[in-house]
Amino acid sequence: MKKELDIFFTALMFYTRIPCPKNINHDPDYLNKASRYFPLVGWIVGLVAFGIFILFDYLIGSEIAVLLSMITSILVTGAFHEDGFADVCDGFGGGWTKEKILLIMKDSAIGAYGAIGVFLLLLIKLMSLTGLLKMTGESNLNQPIIYLLLFVTAYSLSRLAAVSIVFTHEYSREDATSKSKPIAKSFTWREVVGAFFFGLVPLLVLSYFQWQFILTLIPVFLIRIYLARYFQRWIGGYTGDCLGATQQVCEVVFYLSAIAIWKFI
Repeated sequence: MKKELDIFFTALMFYTRIPCPKNINHDPDYLNKASRYFPLVGWIVGLVAFGIFILFDYLIGSEIAVLLSMITSILVTGAFHEDGFADVCDGFGGGWTKEKILLIMKDSAIGAYGAIGVFLLLLIKLMSLTGLLKMTGESNLNQPIIYLLLFVTAYSLSRLAAVSIVFTHEYSREDATSKSKPIAKSFTWREVVGAFFFGLVPLLVLSYFQWQFILTLIPVFLIRIYLARYFQRWIGGYTGDCLGATQQVCEVVFYLSAIAIWKFI
């Protein structure tokens, strides 16, 4: 039990800025095993974002509340995944060889592709999440519960899509300089089962209230498959930035597909 708690807090420390107990064993191998809890970290980030949304939706209004919830999630994660998305935009936008793409992504400076990409990504996220919450709010469903499940599902399912690339593809960089190198070494069935369990449970509960939401799995994982193949073709695998970009794109795809499913099915 102590070991599992250490692994969980390792995941929490690596993927968020949330303070953790000081007596955690920082075994390097734990980061490799922490991938099983990556979607569970999404539950926590989703709960925090939901709490901010509910508070400011009551005090101010839904549009500002959505924006503040997005800002909160960025602060909680330290813009970890947004940074990866920006690096991928810069790398694949400005590089034409594996070596050049990896070199650009390793650069901490953000370029035009990254800046424009992040701006458009956040804009789409803001508009789609606002629209989705508005549509579900007009239904006869229990609003607070549905809102909670939408937040948690978006963050957990997108993280499952991202971490599943680790299970199916090879790490691209040949050196150990990347911050995500430790999670690329190996995995066991525990990491696979744990990631899929924590990644899918919120969606299954959400689908209990409205079965159509289960269909969001299709577009989310189609995009995941496309991105994994795209990374494989250009750089021969994935990097930590690729996982961050996948998480961000799949989160947006979840919102957009949920809107389309809610509207037409």
